[in-house]
Amino acid sequence: MANTLLDMRGIQKTFGAVKALSNVSLQVERGEIHAICGENGAGKSTLMKILSGVYPAGSYQGVVRFDGSERQFQGLKDSEALGICIIHQELALVPMLSITENLFLGHEVARHGVIDWSLAHTRAKALLDKVGLNLPPQTLVKQLGIGQQQLVEIAKALAKDVRLLILDEPTASLNETDSERLLQLMLELKERGITSIIISHKLNEIARVADGVTVIRDGATVDVIDCRGAELSENRVVQAMVGRELADRYPPRAPQLGEVLLRVSGWSVEHPERPGQDFIKNVSFHVRRGEVVGIAGLMGAGRTELAMSLFGRSFGRNPRGSVTLAGQPVDLSSVRKAIDNGLAYATEDRKGLGLLLGDGIGRNVSLASLKSLARRWVVNEQEEGEVGDGYRKALRIRSPDLRQPVERLSGGNQQKVVLAKWLFSAPEVLILDEPTRGIDVGAKYEIYGVVNDVVAKGKCVVMISSEMPELLGTCDRIYVMNEGRFVGEFSAAEASQAQIMHAIMKNEVIQ
Repeated sequence: MANTLLDMRGIQKTFGAVKALSNVSLQVERGEIHAICGENGAGKSTLMKILSGVYPAGSYQGVVRFDGSERQFQGLKDSEALGICIIHQELALVPMLSITENLFLGHEVARHGVIDWSLAHTRAKALLDKVGLNLPPQTLVKQLGIGQQQLVEIAKALAKDVRLLILDEPTASLNETDSERLLQLMLELKERGITSIIISHKLNEIARVADGVTVIRDGATVDVIDCRGAELSENRVVQAMVGRELADRYPPRAPQLGEVLLRVSGWSVEHPERPGQDFIKNVSFHVRRGEVVGIAGLMGAGRTELAMSLFGRSFGRNPRGSVTLAGQPVDLSSVRKAIDNGLAYATEDRKGLGLLLGDGIGRNVSLASLKSLARRWVVNEQEEGEVGDGYRKALRIRSPDLRQPVERLSGGNQQKVVLAKWLFSAPEVLILDEPTRGIDVGAKYEIYGVVNDVVAKGKCVVMISSEMPELLGTCDRIYVMNEGRFVGEFSAAEASQAQIMHAIMKNEVIQ
């Protein structure tokens, strides 16, 4: 116990009749990297909000001890004063302010009430050097990529003399290069004596950096694993998380391929802010009935932009090329026409573009197909509720009732609501953009099952994913995209991570 920095015991937290945490214990030693795993809705974020003071002492039961003393945090300022800093999955930076302004927001570098910009920039540069971000501190945050913003968040924590750094799904939105850089930085911070807690669903990353793992299921601690003596067993973690073995991470499927359902030919789209400059460049592909086709590529390759440009011209200007559905030309010139003609697009930004966060499950499920529930322009709310409840049960969405705002659901359950919305629209072509980003292995397995069900009915799925194992495990064919072009195509039998990366580096356009 002498080396224990954080000790949380018997933590219980309820929201009305819902018990979010029933009996959670967490011990973290000084200078270690400790991982917390669990399914979406298991209580991980709630536990961290208790630790950081978002849920103040008195609103929960149990004991929080930090640095040898019991703590009664009443807010973020209390926890930050002791060096506890949390970086959420949704970053809390101000886009229109500079890096320096973000680093010292709320505790500005001032003399006699006046900000000393020269000293502030000097200190900011020193902090950026510590996290390996070689940028002028005057740079606006809106000009940074997600990986760079993560590093600014860590530099911001270092500015507060962090002793315990908590990272919630830090690599969920990062490509492999930025993820590797962030994990390496965590190891470097460990060498400097900084303790870290990482919440992640990427077990390979946890195996690389974690000294210990605590697994939470249904609001209770179910397993604690010491990783320093032996290699982490991913199967042990998965079984503890979901309460059962997942012998295969991807549910089996025997493809039954039919005729070409979707065909895109010579598709080009100009950049929305650069007239005359194509962002999507002469892309052609097809998808058969019963087929799952993946689109691989690095961040910025144009995968999302391609999907959005097809779905009602939601990206770009001056689209050229042709799109046919079941051999017939199809009008996709607006989102409404795309939906009516059998396309559905589940966005990668479920919170910003995929859901009405303040509404319940029923209203969100009906969003894309309100006219099917309306009589004389009035939505039948009883029927809407029945539809929502049907999908809640079918997709195992964990929610006490249909009226609970979806913003209070876990990431995995929010993603299921997005899927339910598009399944209710009865699409012929379902485009999934990063469908399992930031969700746990159990929820991933269930979503893969939904994909299998869709193609088993003779529909087709286009899956965009930055996780190559996911594409390799679920798709029948994979197209590779780079710089707005398709540069490779592989069948499931011949595809590999090495071949996909080779196609990206070779960058030869396929016709």
